[in-house]
Amino acid sequence: MNANNKKEQNWDYWFLLPLYPYQQRPTLRQEVIKDTVWTFDQPHGLLYAVVPIRMTIIRLAKGGLLVYCPVAPTKECVNLVQELENCHGKVKYIIHSTSSGLEHKIFVGPFAHFFPTAEVWSAPSQWSFPLNLPLTWLGFPSQRTKFLPLDFRESPFADEFQYHILDIDLTKGSFVEVALLHKETKILLVTDAVVKIPQHPPEILQLNPFPLLFHGRETALDNLENTAENRLKGWQRICLFALYFRPSMVKITTIKQLIQEAINAPNRSFSNYFGLYPFRWQKNWQTSFQAIANREIPLVAPILETLILPQAPKEVINWATIISTWDFNQIIPAHFSSPIKATPTQFLQAFSFLENNPFSPYNLYPSGNDQIYRKDSKFIKQLEAILIKLKIAKPPKKL
Repeated sequence: MNANNKKEQNWDYWFLLPLYPYQQRPTLRQEVIKDTVWTFDQPHGLLYAVVPIRMTIIRLAKGGLLVYCPVAPTKECVNLVQELENCHGKVKYIIHSTSSGLEHKIFVGPFAHFFPTAEVWSAPSQWSFPLNLPLTWLGFPSQRTKFLPLDFRESPFADEFQYHILDIDLTKGSFVEVALLHKETKILLVTDAVVKIPQHPPEILQLNPFPLLFHGRETALDNLENTAENRLKGWQRICLFALYFRPSMVKITTIKQLIQEAINAPNRSFSNYFGLYPFRWQKNWQTSFQAIANREIPLVAPILETLILPQAPKEVINWATIISTWDFNQIIPAHFSSPIKATPTQFLQAFSFLENNPFSPYNLYPSGNDQIYRKDSKFIKQLEAILIKLKIAKPPKKL
């Protein structure tokens, strides 16, 4: 990659949310349906646990473009969007599809700046942390920003799209998800509600494989060769960190063990490091990855399954049930795999854990992998207990 290309990938406001890859954010555009649907992927993560963050653009029937979930508007990204504008018309609508995800919200205002005729339609119940600031203070254009009506038929794009809003009151804020259906292509767009974990590292992460190789190491002293095998190992471990924070197959190294490793340095026995977090991967760690990667049903991320969605199980089930009546065969989420081949029934099944009566554990976790999943989610359950004790979170509600 030449210097000019690297300069076009710069995101000058990276310090507002200092997550990897910080200033330099490459963009990969992929055509999902010819001349109609495109995805724009960028790398995004914390401490090299990097996954794709995704924007989707859809061509409107009467000309122009709709943008769902903007990403960092680097010069490279903006140029790729403008190439579509030259063929299909200007960006008409920008959809901000969530309320709490700063990693999505922070890009909306700057992105809208480059497309000055576009209307910005935001999910309701917006809030920010640590200060609850109005959207205009976060860069949203005041004259062009509106909130999505609860009834999609009142939106200006209702002839081509329908949406349904999930809005969960978390006391300290809200969790909002706008599921948007493009009727013509039968594609459902979601932000964080469901994902699918790919077996192999996404293409956007292979442009700079350092995070993959970082997590492919067994010790801090390893210098891995850039091979497909090492990139694969790193990707699968990244998925476990990104979903569970501290998966069960990771063994924390104690101070005593660290001292012993320093004594045995010639034997290259140092633990791996994740920031200041020393750890080792246990044998057969791949079983944890396969428990989430081999599912036919889309996955609800453990943090949502444990901390967020149980706060309003009835509302979530009603939301998912309405969406399951729509006609779609693919889902494009804002992270991990895209597109996901899934039926409306499978979408609804993803939330069956809220009913305490799953359709079938086998469908959700093949070959009894539900027990592995529960074991890996133990740290998040512990985190839930701490937050409830501190009265930051509320106990889950019963359906």
